[in-house]
Amino acid sequence: MGTVAKGPDGVTLERLAGETVTQLHALRLRLLVQQESNRIIHEQVEELDLSVVQARSLCWLALLAEAHEEQASDAEQRGNMEQAMGWFADAMRLRDVIQLVSSIEIPLPEEIPLPHHSEHEHFGEDMPHLK
Repeated sequence: MGTVAKGPDGVTLERLAGETVTQLHALRLRLLVQQESNRIIHEQVEELDLSVVQARSLCWLALLAEAHEEQASDAEQRGNMEQAMGWFADAMRLRDVIQLVSSIEIPLPEEIPLPHHSEHEHFGEDMPHLK
């Protein structure tokens, strides 16, 4: 058997490296969130369509949930049940967030442009409205 390198307090270097990667990921994510938040703050409020933000968020959350489910499946196939359960639990939490974000009712803008109705009431250029 090979020897396991340990730090001065008996912690394996592999664990320390994993913690460092986790910390770097958390810092990177915090920076990206701060940058995105600043970008949103500096946009004109009129340009910010909350329904579009909601839709984009749902798309990204769904992609994250699918990726976590794939990671859970891969870990399960490798026989690492603890890691598989962790990925699966994260995927379920993401699905809960998707439900929560989906349930948010975004108010409609006060002025909604209505289509101009002619006396012939057309849907399109050559499609008459059926009464």
